[in-house]
Amino acid sequence: MPARPIPPLSRRQFAGAIAGAAALPWLTSCSAPRTSTGMRASAGAAGAKGTPKRKRVALITTIVRKFSHGQHFVDRLLEGYGWHGRHHTSPLDLVSLYVEQFPENDVSRERARRHGVKLFPSIAEALTLGGSQLAVDGVLIIGEHGDYPRDAKGQPLYPRFRFFKDVVRTFERVGRAVPVFQDKHFAMDWREAQETYRDAQRLGFPLMAGSSLPVTWRIPEVEIPLGTPLVESVGVGYGHHGYYDIHTIETAQCMSERRAGGEVGVKSVRALKNEAVWQLLGERESTRRLCFAALNRSQTLAPAPGYTFAEPSIAHLRRVSPFAVAYVFEHHDGFRTTTFHFNGTVEPFHRDTASLNDFTYAGLTQRGDIVSTLMFLPMPPTMCTLASFFSPLVRHIETMMLTGKTAWPIERNYLTTGMTLHAVDSLLGGGATLATPELRIPYQPTPGPHFWNA
Repeated sequence: MPARPIPPLSRRQFAGAIAGAAALPWLTSCSAPRTSTGMRASAGAAGAKGTPKRKRVALITTIVRKFSHGQHFVDRLLEGYGWHGRHHTSPLDLVSLYVEQFPENDVSRERARRHGVKLFPSIAEALTLGGSQLAVDGVLIIGEHGDYPRDAKGQPLYPRFRFFKDVVRTFERVGRAVPVFQDKHFAMDWREAQETYRDAQRLGFPLMAGSSLPVTWRIPEVEIPLGTPLVESVGVGYGHHGYYDIHTIETAQCMSERRAGGEVGVKSVRALKNEAVWQLLGERESTRRLCFAALNRSQTLAPAPGYTFAEPSIAHLRRVSPFAVAYVFEHHDGFRTTTFHFNGTVEPFHRDTASLNDFTYAGLTQRGDIVSTLMFLPMPPTMCTLASFFSPLVRHIETMMLTGKTAWPIERNYLTTGMTLHAVDSLLGGGATLATPELRIPYQPTPGPHFWNA
């Protein structure tokens, strides 16, 4: 059956979607229930006369240099960012920093001096401002970039889990917990990821995590209605295996979870490389159609000889990206997710030789319709100066810190962390199909939309 593209939202439908988003707990208050451990999970305190205090946050990071993730978050909290045609000043006060590495191009010290933010030598001190009690209303953990060794899988050993555990130990010591945001996926080790999730559940504090891909602009502005009878998803992207895969996986998962019945978890993972990728595309028609639909949304796919707008094909992909990787995820309800990385003409990946530099999605419905979009991620310094795709992520973080409520279930990120780590295991294991009973992680998505509609 030929694909019938799902039409874009009408003005009325789009307005309804925005109204639905406004009904979400973006700027509402929340109570602070006591957890089963007796710890108070707090969303902040009120002033002496009942007027709300500005919420204070600590940021824990590996490094703050130009274009590092740490810099993107620090500067938005301190100096604001453009938001729907205005300059938005954060409602949060960044009062403390823990920075682990200080290279020659460090900017954290300058930011701290200029804005009066305290730099502390330990995570515990950053959370207590050097005292004995928790002195902040929220914590951001940005464990990305910096000079760290790699493990045998090629994954950089960013200290996200170590940072998280230091935060948790401080919560336990003072008997109070506050909302936490963790950039990207939980950890580079599945057991550490499991402990991260269990700690948040045990202590009862809101935990939000993930990539900026689910919340950046979409071209076109597509949000799959909840309950859509999707049967298959494809995400297409690029990047280093072991830590960039999370972006493509979350590109797909933030759409897949909206299918009828919600998410039920992943039962198996299989990785394919190079020739096996072309074989998969040749044999599986639905996956090939979705892959090409996604590629037709790309703005950076390497052109055919002569710089022409040739239709995507297996032959063209083989020519511009002889190095390719695919991950196939089979879900417990029969749903299938496949992600592709077309990394170009050299291995390991290098941005200058990649066959594309963006992330796209395509999904197939039960009746044969295809919905597709580009997750627009203009990377600095070649495509932008400010990496503005971090702005909607910071906006969601601000809302969580104000309300104590997360924009999406943390189970999404628990699942995508597991999908990423097990996919890398399969890749390094020669493409073996791995059963993943531990990824039976069911959840229901929140209505949204969560992405930045311009």
